[in-house]
Amino acid sequence: MTETAHAVATAIRDCPECGAPVADGGRYVSWCAACDWNVDPEVPDEQPPGRVERLRRRLAQRGGEQLLAELTEFEEHGESGPPAASGAAGASGGGGKRRGTAGGLAAGLAAGVHGVTLALLVGGLWLIVAGWGENLLPAFGALGIGLALVLRPRFARLPKADEHRPVLRRPDAPRLFALLDEVAASVGTTGVDVVVIDADANASVSSYGVRQRRMLHIGLGLWEILTPQERIALLGHEFGHYSHGDTRRTLLVRSALHSLDTWRYTLAPQEAQSLTDTFVNVVTAPPRLLVDGLLVLLEHLTLHDSQRAEYRADTAAARAAGTDAAAGLMDRLLIADGVAGELARESVAARTRIGGARRDDPAEGLWERLAAHAASVPEREYERLRRVAERRGHQVDSTHPPTHLRHRRLTRGARVEPGIVCAPTRVVEVDTELAEVRRSVARALVRR
Repeated sequence: MTETAHAVATAIRDCPECGAPVADGGRYVSWCAACDWNVDPEVPDEQPPGRVERLRRRLAQRGGEQLLAELTEFEEHGESGPPAASGAAGASGGGGKRRGTAGGLAAGLAAGVHGVTLALLVGGLWLIVAGWGENLLPAFGALGIGLALVLRPRFARLPKADEHRPVLRRPDAPRLFALLDEVAASVGTTGVDVVVIDADANASVSSYGVRQRRMLHIGLGLWEILTPQERIALLGHEFGHYSHGDTRRTLLVRSALHSLDTWRYTLAPQEAQSLTDTFVNVVTAPPRLLVDGLLVLLEHLTLHDSQRAEYRADTAAARAAGTDAAAGLMDRLLIADGVAGELARESVAARTRIGGARRDDPAEGLWERLAAHAASVPEREYERLRRVAERRGHQVDSTHPPTHLRHRRLTRGARVEPGIVCAPTRVVEVDTELAEVRRSVARALVRR
């Protein structure tokens, strides 16, 4: 037996549970594909979520499964899926009517939350004016105004540009923005006003300012590990959020959720170190439970619409980049935590002078090393992560359907050919345009 053959032979062992052959995973987990032995040996290191967050996750997982079945049924009948608008009360079928009712109730509840803020402001002003010089009424009025200012609806701001987070406008990267415009047009919307870039293993779209200008956030930790077509899928997914309704993303509901979260933080029980602390916790318990109830209700009313928007954004990703690229993007999301860990190791290695030849400039080649790390992940490990995701109900956050359900919908549905194929010359042009930004973010990362 040759040395290589011997190594291969010793790398195979029997599964202790079912006896099936198990290949040595090397630096990855060894597990059995036949019975899932050792498929999830790691204990999640995250802190146990609070009561509201646990409920959010349960609702998200259950809603994701129900919605997948609903969308699959529509598609099997040759339809593209239920109507997109959250208020589509006239949609065909009872599902559209229910979504329209839920969207209206969510908007009404959000308006009520803001009504409380307005009442605090008006009531505070009245107490100050009417009770000036009399007892403590002006003090209570000032407290009401202060609470109203804390809870007021807020417009998101454009992040301040720095080396950690460069902000690009059209003149800064015309080829990138041309690509963004093309992808946006392919999914039925328009492009963005600015692009914010950092080292995160994530991407998102949002609006900022009174005029609600559009902003795309690209995390190089995710962007750099994607193939060109997977980048198109990522952009198609994000722009899909603009072209499909999502009640939770409206300014009215989004700011109401922020106000309720602020109330929860304000009313959170304190560690009882004295009788006064215990008294305060008892007094604040009823409004705290009321706020929790309102928050869960608003989450529930908007969950279906939000998850449905995610599924439709995945459809937009497939339409722009093809089914294979959209499914590949789902897999890359599964290794996002590992990518973030790899970036953290690069940062620590740079600060502690570990890295041999990279010691002089640890930022040089950082993104290439990260891409090589992601490319080295074998298909067997991706399959393991898919199974782990299904066991744990992995999702990006409580607004997203579980990742394995999103992957299943893409891979088991009708295969879609890419609407946009990113030519190698175009990839080079965009990468060249982003070269200085990539260097800046890499330098900032290794120095932090």
